[in-house]
Amino acid sequence: MGAMTSRSIRGLVAAPPADDPALGIVSILDEHGVADPARVPRQSPAEWLALYRWMVTARLADERFLGLQRQGRIGFYAENTGHEASIFGTVSALRTTDWTMPALRESWVAMYRGLPLRQYLAQIYGNANDLSLGHQLPCHPGSRATRHVVMSSCVASQLPHATGMAHAAKLSGDDTVVMAYLGDGATSEPDFHVAANFAGVYRVPMVFVCQNNQWAISTPVAHQTASQTFAVKAYAYGFPGVRVDGNDLFAVLDTTRRAVERARAGGGPTLVECLTYRVSAHTSSDDPTRYRDERVTDEWRKKDPIARFRAWLFAQGFLDDAADEKLRAEIDAEVREAIAAEEPVAAPGRHTLIEQVFAEVPKFLEEQLAAAR
Repeated sequence: MGAMTSRSIRGLVAAPPADDPALGIVSILDEHGVADPARVPRQSPAEWLALYRWMVTARLADERFLGLQRQGRIGFYAENTGHEASIFGTVSALRTTDWTMPALRESWVAMYRGLPLRQYLAQIYGNANDLSLGHQLPCHPGSRATRHVVMSSCVASQLPHATGMAHAAKLSGDDTVVMAYLGDGATSEPDFHVAANFAGVYRVPMVFVCQNNQWAISTPVAHQTASQTFAVKAYAYGFPGVRVDGNDLFAVLDTTRRAVERARAGGGPTLVECLTYRVSAHTSSDDPTRYRDERVTDEWRKKDPIARFRAWLFAQGFLDDAADEKLRAEIDAEVREAIAAEEPVAAPGRHTLIEQVFAEVPKFLEEQLAAAR
């Protein structure tokens, strides 16, 4: 067979141009906190400050919760440090009627959508106040009220479910959008390709958000794909992909808003790749110094999403040192108060291992249930 281009085959498209948004990187707020005013998304000062508060809350709480794990007061924790722009820039583009399907580092999506901080802590402790009564690994919050589905530790398994939810919304005729999060490692799983193919074929109202933090535990991104970017993978399934600076709140918010609006209007799915870096360990059980050059990590710390957003807020006159210190003190007090309230709560009763799993207790478990009681 002679050589032929993609244009010579019906149904295939030519490779995207070099300036394609799936190959480049959308950036608005630079590392020094400077942005072109014409490109800054429309938000009131109060809305910007609210997002800043969320980002700082997530950072300070992460530090405190990791400390609890190191002290042996909780068993496990996964930090979100460095991902704050990708987390809040995406979820803030949604309506309360939309649904979110998380991967590992979207616990704070649930809080933004209404899950109380104490409820999250209860889930981490696995105490009697936990909605799942300790049946889930820590950092797996969610509730029907917040329309945030509990995360599955099986990588990428949430994506076909999210696609099904979006398809159901389309069939029912409402304007719900489903936002499905995934890491760079999830793109190597069959479930990602199943979901992307279905989403493209049926043009479901969905946004895939790939948090490309360049490490799937100890697997570097170079060993994850031969594609130039993850965003470009969307073209194989018939929908757009956009790559953004995941540490740039403005770029993430603006790009995600466009993707959500497109989905809500019937345009189908979009894959948004947020390029960031996992500056912390994969989880509290991991030691990244064993497999990566931490000098690279130090360079990425200089691109901190909170620091650059803070610099912009200061430049606009929306925030100053005194207000920032007061804000952080308030957040610290809120986190400490939540810990003090949830740490003494007792564990769920052993009988819940059976009664809260089965609607009707099976005969073969009745003896075990009696023993548990």
